[in-house]
Amino acid sequence: MRIAIVNDMQMAVEALRRILATIPDYDLAWVAYDGKEAVCKCAVDTPDLILMDVLMPYMDGVEATRQIMSQSPCAIMMVTASVNKYAANVLEAMTYGALDAINTPVEGSVGLLKKIATIAKLIGASSQRRTIKKSRIFQKSLPPLIVIGASTGGPQALVKILSHFPQDFPAAVAIVQHLDAQFAPGFAVWLNEQISMSVEIASAGSTPQAGKIFLAGTNHHLVMNSNLSFEYDEQPSNCYYRPSIDVLFKSVAAHWTGQEIGILLTGIGRDGAQGLKLLREAGWYTIAQNRETCAVYGMPKAAVELKAAVEVLPVDAIATVCTKILRLSETRPI
Repeated sequence: MRIAIVNDMQMAVEALRRILATIPDYDLAWVAYDGKEAVCKCAVDTPDLILMDVLMPYMDGVEATRQIMSQSPCAIMMVTASVNKYAANVLEAMTYGALDAINTPVEGSVGLLKKIATIAKLIGASSQRRTIKKSRIFQKSLPPLIVIGASTGGPQALVKILSHFPQDFPAAVAIVQHLDAQFAPGFAVWLNEQISMSVEIASAGSTPQAGKIFLAGTNHHLVMNSNLSFEYDEQPSNCYYRPSIDVLFKSVAAHWTGQEIGILLTGIGRDGAQGLKLLREAGWYTIAQNRETCAVYGMPKAAVELKAAVEVLPVDAIATVCTKILRLSETRPI
């Protein structure tokens, strides 16, 4: 795996270089000391992963991320002195396509290497087919449910979709955005500022409600139980991403019986593709974001290859189709 370092602090560059040198499979692609230099180097030599600082002279990491994901996209992890202090910058970078974030390692390197290993698996990830036994419950009072999975570039795509839904939208929405748990509360606040619907972190025991958006909020998997409430589960433990889109999709395919739409948005890897296929097989209307509007055409591509999507749409068209499907389904027998 070829990894580039972008940081204006020589001490940080050397610390990251030493950490990468401990893993034989990781090669240092290049080093840049500001965002502008990184954009130029990435255009000539695109690595597998960039460890991107947030605050730098000439061009900061947020703008560098925006330009790189537009011109020569690759996996980007924000590495900064304080993730909490610069949370707004990190979230902005994630709207442009940054995949994850971590504090600049000072003494320990376990957390950084774990996140790099996760991304390495995602880049070449392959999903194994699993079968879920369906034990669905009949319940007339269920609101329509929309489940959405997103990763790299997901925050921006989600706003483009959700901003078209009014405050009294008749469906409930559940979202898994690949995001470390420490960012989930800030992401919920940020999303609430962008759209009309109410956004909250899904809590154990909560149930889908019309007009509300529920976000996965821990590093365990958000799942739906047989009683149609949300819970968090440590298992399966072998998922590359926590929370996993596949895990949520598979659980709702097994238990939900109302009107339903499944959506898989931009992102690296294949998470969500198998789950979307199960949703389609269970009678859901499934949508994958198209190549042209994805920051990274990984997860939707995998879903298209599996024929998991009823429709492949540009992100700007997804909300309109959802509204149309829900309107048509009002006359469908329950």
